[in-house]
Amino acid sequence: MRNPIRPDQVRGKVTRYREGQWSEAVDVVAAEEPMEIRINWEEDGEPQRKSLTITMRTPGDDFELATGFLFAESVIRSQDDITEISYREEKLERCNIVSVSLRPGIVLDTSRLERSFVTNSSCGVCGKATLSQLELQGCSPLPGDFRVSAAILCNLPATLRQAQAVFETTGGLHAAGLFQNDGTLIDLKEDVGRHNALDKLIGSQVMQGNANLGSSVLMLSGRASFELLQKAIVAGIPVVAAVGAPSSLAVSLAKSFNITLAGFLRSTGFNIYTNPARITA
Repeated sequence: MRNPIRPDQVRGKVTRYREGQWSEAVDVVAAEEPMEIRINWEEDGEPQRKSLTITMRTPGDDFELATGFLFAESVIRSQDDITEISYREEKLERCNIVSVSLRPGIVLDTSRLERSFVTNSSCGVCGKATLSQLELQGCSPLPGDFRVSAAILCNLPATLRQAQAVFETTGGLHAAGLFQNDGTLIDLKEDVGRHNALDKLIGSQVMQGNANLGSSVLMLSGRASFELLQKAIVAGIPVVAAVGAPSSLAVSLAKSFNITLAGFLRSTGFNIYTNPARITA
């Protein structure tokens, strides 16, 4: 189940204009390619296969991306629900189709799979997530006993930026980072899509056997949207902090499921939109 090495950067020639002077140079941009996720399972003893989603992503951590997506959609509950994950090699599509086989006996709500989840690098699963669907997926308000200090939160943007190796080179990727409450970085993933970065991050933890992240802080390099909060809820993450602003629907969702949501996070401070009791002085 190891990923082959894939390029996450593309080099190309650019023409630069600086202080009245033109020059030619070689620059690096973040790679972006489509990836299809297919699932295979048994129903009444018969093999089934479905193309579940196509997403534009930065190549690399593809198996983590697929695992995180399936976990967020409640297709799987843990790594044990996956028997095999591999690339399906076809002409002109090598390494751009990930096939996931589910364990025998797993029961899928096929009505939820009738609609293909077509996503892109900016919109996520547009229009799909609702409070009622989250409740039907077994999600409930998160416990309130986790704590993190305000000073630790203020240090997270710098730690995240220092760890963003590809962003440092290309300037073109989003990041999602998972931290302990003492500010220790647990894991970080990057992608051209905010949703993909978070799916990769959660998928990596699920693949390591960590399906509940209730003792961690999620740090987002951009804004906090409804879809990102949805994924945090499924993973049980109690504190979400973003460099950018949250949407009104993200705030409502965080309030409903007892998530502490912070936005405009800087080294000098932040705004707390919901459940401030988890943040200590």
